[in-house]
Amino acid sequence: MPRPINHKPGSERNKFQPDIIETYQVESESTLLPFLIDAMPQRKRTSVKELLKHNQVAINGTPTTQFNAPLSPADTVKVNLVREFRVFYHRRMKLVYEDDDIIVINKGYGLLSMGNDKTKEGTAYSILREYVKWSDPRNKIFIVHRLDRDTSGLMMFAKTIEAKERMQHNWNNMVLNRKYLAVTEGKLDPAEGIVRSYLAENSQHEVYSTDNPDEGQLAVTRYQTLKCKNGYTLAEVELDTGRKNQIRVHMKDLGHPIAGDRRYGAQSSPIHRLALHAATLRFIHPTTGKEMNFSTPIPTSFASMVK
Repeated sequence: MPRPINHKPGSERNKFQPDIIETYQVESESTLLPFLIDAMPQRKRTSVKELLKHNQVAINGTPTTQFNAPLSPADTVKVNLVREFRVFYHRRMKLVYEDDDIIVINKGYGLLSMGNDKTKEGTAYSILREYVKWSDPRNKIFIVHRLDRDTSGLMMFAKTIEAKERMQHNWNNMVLNRKYLAVTEGKLDPAEGIVRSYLAENSQHEVYSTDNPDEGQLAVTRYQTLKCKNGYTLAEVELDTGRKNQIRVHMKDLGHPIAGDRRYGAQSSPIHRLALHAATLRFIHPTTGKEMNFSTPIPTSFASMVK
């Protein structure tokens, strides 16, 4: 007769329990509590209220405890029967969108996208890794693309290796539009245009433009002036290619480096940061094939420079 397995006291109690999530589609206008009571007839009203009270209900991915939260047709209500839905919070980045395959964040400036030789923790990647493991230690997060440490704005991560590979292998077809906001020194002349060059990198990891296609990779940047005042230009910049430091180098090539960009020739830093923000990200969802479109407003510090 096999001997019973001895567990440490409390080990069974702390054993991981996977989430059990029920999903309900809203078909007509309603409010949350009456909707849940109708959708879950097997549960008592007090049980449904307890689920709401303990943050175990989410509308379109956003947890709520509001009993009278309004519901519209096509809304999705999820109920976690095991634990509360975690509400993501970090002072240097915001969660913009999440589903089973991808996460979109608004990254703050000064935050590394991923670790390097000197920094492993406290990056956007490590913060999201801990977040997804909260609901299941087996969960993973994958880098799809990067933003420079000092560039803020929209950035996408994958939650499955399939989503990561589908996005990266078909990047030019999957990503429909990426727009940035930049504040440059001086007045852009012409007010709009296209910058095209080959970008290479020297031993100091500084990127530079060259006309030699054998020396670098083709980079194409489109820009348009939105406002010009106080010796600065607020411009919308669109990428045809996604090379390292592309916008920063091309603005320097125009003779109008980005404010705060000492590395690429800026003489001033009025807001004490690089004035570059990834404002729009439009792409095809790697699993559903739907078009996803995210945008952020002009950072108030950028607007203040051309007020």
